[in-house]
Amino acid sequence: MSWLAWLAPWEFSPTVIVTIGLAAGLYLRGQMRIRCGFWRPFAFWVGLALVYAALHTRLDYYAEREFFVHRLQHLLLHHLGPFLIMLSSPGPVMRAGLPLAWRTRLWRRALAQPALRLALDLLLNPWVASILFFGIIYFWLWPSLHFIAMLDWRLYRVMNWSVTIDGLLFWWLVLDRRPKPPARLAPGVRILISLIVALPQILVGAYVTFTRHDLYPLYDLCGRAFPSISAMRSQRIGGLILWIPSAMMSVIGALVALRHWISLSSRGRLPRTGTARAAR
Repeated sequence: MSWLAWLAPWEFSPTVIVTIGLAAGLYLRGQMRIRCGFWRPFAFWVGLALVYAALHTRLDYYAEREFFVHRLQHLLLHHLGPFLIMLSSPGPVMRAGLPLAWRTRLWRRALAQPALRLALDLLLNPWVASILFFGIIYFWLWPSLHFIAMLDWRLYRVMNWSVTIDGLLFWWLVLDRRPKPPARLAPGVRILISLIVALPQILVGAYVTFTRHDLYPLYDLCGRAFPSISAMRSQRIGGLILWIPSAMMSVIGALVALRHWISLSSRGRLPRTGTARAAR
């Protein structure tokens, strides 16, 4: 099979094309207006490419027919892709890519809507975001629900989009380079929640790895992509992917958040405490 065949979508999705195309177009337009350096755009384009590859290439075919490939797909959608996108701090660049009227009127009006602000305040609360981040993994890996989601194409797409959006929201909170305010979280809280979500991922990964019976017989029913790999071996590999790389991403996120904290402190951009102000 040629590389071009690997890049062809297994199931064509206009939603993926439009969403990825809009994100790429806004960022490219913004890049032409403000200086971004090399590494931040590089991280953005690699992250966006990984999300596209997980959603809209031949990888999706194997993810539907092999458990460990499915876990690899969600590693890209929930962790690595969103992590790289948010590591690039794409907000200012994408805002610069918007038409001026959208930035000055429509964007501000949207953020002024009480319902939208309430939803953002809820979803971006550090504890809610943390619970959702590992909770969505537990939710979609519950054997009975996983069985239905992998058979119903509509629920399958909801599953993939939900982990992608959740990953973007969580890593945006953790990898924000700004002080609070305008960032939603203080630097120390960003480190804390990144480390907190590692433990539940380790636990569910270890459970899937060491369980001695097939939790997901669906893949045998639908026909495995790699018949030479047994159901239990595929399950163990998938559990290890959930256990080690996913948890390591949380540690890396905490280290990046720590680096941002040190950078803010060295530039004097952290708010002074009451004691420090009194000393002056």
